[in-house]
Amino acid sequence: MHEDEFWQLIDATRQAAGGDPDEHAELLVDRLAGLDPDTVVDFARHFEARYQRSYRWDLWGAAWVLLDGASDDVFDSFRCWLIGQGRQVFEGALHSGGDALAKLLEDFDPEADGEGEDLAYAADEAYEQLTGGELPDLGPEPPADPQGTPIALEDDAVLAEEFPLLWARFRS
Repeated sequence: MHEDEFWQLIDATRQAAGGDPDEHAELLVDRLAGLDPDTVVDFARHFEARYQRSYRWDLWGAAWVLLDGASDDVFDSFRCWLIGQGRQVFEGALHSGGDALAKLLEDFDPEADGEGEDLAYAADEAYEQLTGGELPDLGPEPPADPQGTPIALEDDAVLAEEFPLLWARFRS
């Protein structure tokens, strides 16, 4: 599976789900289950690579601002949700930093957005449906610590300074 195909699957299923993260994950499982097992593994590798790339302090800070707090587990789910928002939003945030989400996101409702854990398991479910077995190990372990400079996540003054656009749009 080429990277463009990965993003096309993400976008098509998100649009068909109307942005609902649970429906998005279900549609993604259905689409993946219609492919061959090797392609599902390729999809899983693409997803995992992006998931690991997004383990960054600036994105954790952005999640903290958007969600008014983000534990390790919440940040993991947020990273899956961020991938689910598609190439433009995901790559834009990675290239321009977490504060760029203020411009990249049309809207954000902390009650409905930011939760995408089920997307992380879509390839696992589809692979099991296709083969009856578990998805093979995808490779290296994730990094122990986020990339970048640590941020004092519980300090609102620091967050407002580090993420002025997000803070102004979603917290003030």
